[in-house]
Amino acid sequence: MKRILHIISSIQGKESYSIKLGQAIIRKIQEKYPENTLEELNLVEIEIPHLNPTVLRTFFIPADQLTPEEKESISFSDEVVNQLLSADIIVIGAPLYNFTIHTALKAWIDYITRAGITFGYGENGPVGKVTGKKVYVAMSSGGIYSEGPGQVNDFVAPYLKAFLGFLGMTGQTVFRAEGLKVPGIKDHAMDKAIASIVID
Repeated sequence: MKRILHIISSIQGKESYSIKLGQAIIRKIQEKYPENTLEELNLVEIEIPHLNPTVLRTFFIPADQLTPEEKESISFSDEVVNQLLSADIIVIGAPLYNFTIHTALKAWIDYITRAGITFGYGENGPVGKVTGKKVYVAMSSGGIYSEGPGQVNDFVAPYLKAFLGFLGMTGQTVFRAEGLKVPGIKDHAMDKAIASIVID
């Protein structure tokens, strides 16, 4: 039984290319693993608050020493961390906005980055604790960022690769729907992206 977690960070709703690409990836996963469960987390709909000093402080307090108020402030972080750790396969929808990820996805990242839980430090530096996962990123962009002059402005794929790897999720694949606003490319961009999906 494969547990699939679909992370959505698009503000485009039903018109979202990253959601459509993510759903296409999930269909391919389900074809390969018929025995599965699917959980969806729409980060935009739940409006995750940005990390604040109160919540950050609780990250470093032992659980048995937390006050009821501190337990409440950290409850969302605990929830999404447990959700992440329970998943076998994670599909992350990551549209490129202004060269980077949406703030909702960054907020989720801040809440799942927990010293001693999702990462730690060993004698040779940081050690990721979220291991044994497969991650597929459904990235969408109006321009071309996988190659050419736009490549230097892609702060989505490189950032997610670095961050996910830091937490131990080194098994990553990025599928791109790109050129979605470029004449001569946009009409076939989604078909090309979906055709590129290979689940390993």
